[in-house]
Amino acid sequence: MSAPAPRTVVVPPERWARWVENFTGSHGPAGWTVADGALLGEAEDGSTVTAHLPFDATYDGDPAPDRLAAAARAAVPDDWGVLLVRRGGFAVARLAGTEVGATKVGKRHVQGRTAAGGQSQQRFARRRAGQARVAFEAAADHAVRLLGGLGPVVRGGDRGALDAVLADPRLARVRPVGTFLEVGEPRRAVLDGAVADALGLSVVVVNAQ
Repeated sequence: MSAPAPRTVVVPPERWARWVENFTGSHGPAGWTVADGALLGEAEDGSTVTAHLPFDATYDGDPAPDRLAAAARAAVPDDWGVLLVRRGGFAVARLAGTEVGATKVGKRHVQGRTAAGGQSQQRFARRRAGQARVAFEAAADHAVRLLGGLGPVVRGGDRGALDAVLADPRLARVRPVGTFLEVGEPRRAVLDGAVADALGLSVVVVNAQ
């Protein structure tokens, strides 16, 4: 029999106490410890929880789970940003604590893939690469305007596209923090969701079989 697969959920700090109640209600009373900068819980039925603070913060406090929410709120930087990039779209936000300040959401046309071959395929690939380059340059320009000189930034979207944007030397001071956010095409609603996820606890759950 294969081992249970872990799943990761994002839990807002204000919902953490209720989440723990639901977990222990389903799996039985849990014992809690602190190790490797995270809070670990093991329920009566063998199910486990590993809860990490946002922004790569290390937790070394009391193992009582109710203390973790306060630590999550304290981990939020005074000045930080979110950068989401996919081919053809980007979203940027700068925040002061939990307050969203300046934002920018943009879209650039990048053609999809084609099944054509030969020289037509090569011309299409060059055109698509050129469109992607223009899109990434636009994203970098707005990222520089909103995040230039800033350190902590939570990233998300497509890793290759994001790397292309962050290769801009003007963004050399950006310091990626937190969990990489797997998001769809950046829109304002997606950006708002990414901000909420960046502030949340990253909780890995393994349910006992």
